[in-house]
This record gives sequence, C-alpha cells and structure tokens, in this order.
Amino acid sequence: MTAMEESRTLINDIEGHLLLAAARAEGRAAAARVTDPLDWLTDGQREFLEGRFEAEYLVLARDSWQRTAVRAGALREEYEEVYRGLRRRLLAGCLLGWVVTAVGVVMVCLSQATAT
Repeated sequence: MTAMEESRTLINDIEGHLLLAAARAEGRAAAARVTDPLDWLTDGQREFLEGRFEAEYLVLARDSWQRTAVRAGALREEYEEVYRGLRRRLLAGCLLGWVVTAVGVVMVCLSQATAT
C-alpha cells in the first residue's frame, strides 16, 4: 500500500470515528429530549430508556449511511457509464472530423494537381 493510500485510509477511519461520535451525541441528546418530560421515571429507568434510545438511534443512522453509500455507488456507476458514452461519441466525432478534413485536403491537392 502506498503512502497516499495509507493516508487516505487513515483519513477515512478518522472520519468514520467522528461520524460515529457525532451520531452518539445526537442520539444521547434526542434520548434526553424524549425522557425529560417523563419526570415519573426513576433514574435507573431513565438511564435504561436513554441507552435503548441511543442504541436504536445508532442502528437507524448506520442503516441510513449504508443506504446512502449503496445509492452513491449506483449513481457513480450510472454517471460513469454516461461519461464513457459521451467520451466515445466525442472521440467518434473527432475522428470523423479528421477524416473529413483529410479527404478535403486530398481532394484539394488532387484538383490542383489535375488543374496544372
């Protein structure tokens, strides 16, 4: 693995850890918002409920990230296919233009040669 690939992998790992930490913080904040009005809960019940809520929040976040990654991969494939088609058409157009230009030059040279 090259140094560039290693640094990219490290950056991806750090980004993943930061996303997970942010999702956990969001889950804890959401859990607190849900349990705050439930003043009849005991401390143990509140902790249990907040822990369950945070865990479910993380599962939902992970599922959402996975769906997003799958969709991004599908879009990438679609766009790459479109790009390849456009590139083929551009190359064909350039080749056709070169052929037409070459034929034109040959015809001009032939007409000048027969005129003299």
